[in-house]
Amino acid sequence: MEISVVLVKPDGVQRGLIGEVIHRFERKGLKLIGLKMISLTDGILEQWYAHHKDKSFFGGLKTYMKSYPIVAILLEGKDAVATIRKMTGITKARDAEPGTIRGDFAMSQQYNLIHASETVEIAKKEKDLIFSREEIFEWDKKDLQNIYLEDELRG
Repeated sequence: MEISVVLVKPDGVQRGLIGEVIHRFERKGLKLIGLKMISLTDGILEQWYAHHKDKSFFGGLKTYMKSYPIVAILLEGKDAVATIRKMTGITKARDAEPGTIRGDFAMSQQYNLIHASETVEIAKKEKDLIFSREEIFEWDKKDLQNIYLEDELRG
């Protein structure tokens, strides 16, 4: 099973969409294994957005991500990273497909409500930046037989 990180960004927190975001992922069948509200620091953001560090919008992005607390969510499931990315919708929210989180609730490219890990490797880095080992919970999700075929769970 893969693990992926989702952040409900400051605009999603302000708009009261935390429960809606979690609800959609849980209804899909993903398992919630970590959840917390935090204020992001310059140190975390510089590592998180290292690929944007030299871009003109980086300062504004950091200011925005520090403007209010965010909610960090850790989810587990088969092909979780790709599934979550698809459910999230494209970055430019007003062009995102209806039925995606951004397509249903956002209009902006920056104020697009949530972040979702892009790859399994990035998800591991992001998980390690936000969650300590004690904040990650392993538990038996009893309805997996209603979410996956037995072959999918083994493969």
